[in-house]
Amino acid sequence: MSVIDLAASPSDLRALAEQSNAWPFEQAKAIVARLKKNPKDNPKHEVLFETGYGPSGLPHIGTFGEVARTTMVRHAFRVLTEDKIKTRLLAFSDDMDGLRKVPDNVPNKELLEKHLGMPLTKVPDPFGTHPSFGQHNNARLRAFLDQFGFDYEFASSTEYYTSGRFDAALLRMLERIEKVMAIMLPSLREERAASYSPFLPICPRTGLVLYVPVTAHDAKAGTISYEDPETKESVTVPVTGGRCKLQWKPDWAMRWYALGVDYEMAGKDLIDSVKLSAKICAALGGTPPEGFNYELFLDEKGQKISKSKGNGLTIDEWLRYASPESLSLFMYREPKAAKRLYFDVIPRNVDDYQQFLDGFARQEPRQQLQNPVWHIHSGKPPQADMPVTFQLLLTLVSSSNAENAETLWGFIGRYRPGVTPQTHPKLDAMVGYAINYYRDFVAPTKQFREPTDGERAALQDLRDALANMPADASAEDIQNLVYEIGRREPFLDMVKKGKDGRPGVSLDWFNMLYQVLLGQEKGPRFGSFVAVYGVQNAVNMIDGALARSS
Repeated sequence: MSVIDLAASPSDLRALAEQSNAWPFEQAKAIVARLKKNPKDNPKHEVLFETGYGPSGLPHIGTFGEVARTTMVRHAFRVLTEDKIKTRLLAFSDDMDGLRKVPDNVPNKELLEKHLGMPLTKVPDPFGTHPSFGQHNNARLRAFLDQFGFDYEFASSTEYYTSGRFDAALLRMLERIEKVMAIMLPSLREERAASYSPFLPICPRTGLVLYVPVTAHDAKAGTISYEDPETKESVTVPVTGGRCKLQWKPDWAMRWYALGVDYEMAGKDLIDSVKLSAKICAALGGTPPEGFNYELFLDEKGQKISKSKGNGLTIDEWLRYASPESLSLFMYREPKAAKRLYFDVIPRNVDDYQQFLDGFARQEPRQQLQNPVWHIHSGKPPQADMPVTFQLLLTLVSSSNAENAETLWGFIGRYRPGVTPQTHPKLDAMVGYAINYYRDFVAPTKQFREPTDGERAALQDLRDALANMPADASAEDIQNLVYEIGRREPFLDMVKKGKDGRPGVSLDWFNMLYQVLLGQEKGPRFGSFVAVYGVQNAVNMIDGALARSS
């Protein structure tokens, strides 16, 4: 597919980017400033972006959001530096964490219950497809990221701990244990502070991640000691080689220090954790990464979505009803504002994506860098070629009860001759999305209301006027006619005047059309709908509504 090229050299593009206040550029500017401030902190001559994943539950859309947004910042940084500095994106899985509770949305829960406290990569896979639950969820994450074409490297906490990649940083943590404790202890309740250590031993006897008081930290020997909670024997283990792991805030800080992470964003609920981890990273001798705290996604009840609860939308659910690009737009928008992540947000994001794409080619380069599609497609959005909207497709399905693609393509082909599934594969996919969405969410809630006497009269007049229009009437002509028919009481809008200075038409008129004719609260521009659906079909639909309510 061809793309729209920005007519600018890398230096020109960088100059435009430096003036842009789009949030990915604002974040990328902070990384540029970091490199200028601390040039000696970057001997590897690369910038490392990181995202974290806790594989205690299946990946959800929030997981995708963090990777998508970080990818947008990474691309913005590449533009600001003219791609002269190597960048990497590390998707890091905390798969050595102990299983704290059994997720609600997995099979064979009793299997997991027997392994509570074990590292996730030592917990059997309840799905039976991988050696462990952690590896199953890691595979799900990687398959998802691959499906979207993200450029990333996957990293496993288990692998990094057991291979020795974290050994030097773990020994540094042990050497500076007093500084780390001074940072952590004020944040803990008194009873927990009394027995706290950043190190969690992996029990040599059971394999469990132990949350036990550490009786000794020996920096010279590189070990910690604790009392076995069952045998009461004193046990000493190295902090290296995967024999210990860190509690999560020190773990986060250690990872930043060990890997030299330059950028990582996190949810608003982790603001205090980010601050503590940043202090620990500095205590180890590292520089905390740049980043920002994004707002949380909420389910239909206003509750935070959770991997373990399985509430909100899943990745697969969104992709059953809409394109990947629409999901990326949802993630781009207002990352610092809390948003409902539920089925009813899908149609708007599908159509808004198309509107942004349609407008891109008409914009100046400076405006293009503000357009979400520039960031969604890493500066190379495809050409816009979507002849109908998602909302219009939903209304067509609803009006015709057409739950098959062939019927919908019949309407589309008449409205846009030459447009076929072969010439417009993305539209063909959207037809499938619309049918799925209608079946699952629109059809079960359809409820036709009866028109009032005044509304019946207006509908009859609209029916008669449409009957006198040519079959090939334009959407604009039909919309003008519908508008004129609605210019009567009780639909007059005395505030919003028409072009001729007369009272305008309120939304009540158009809402009534959708409620009475289609059994839904809203829909697309009515003239566009009739143009695609067919004038005679619209006349027949009004006849049916009038007969139904007589």
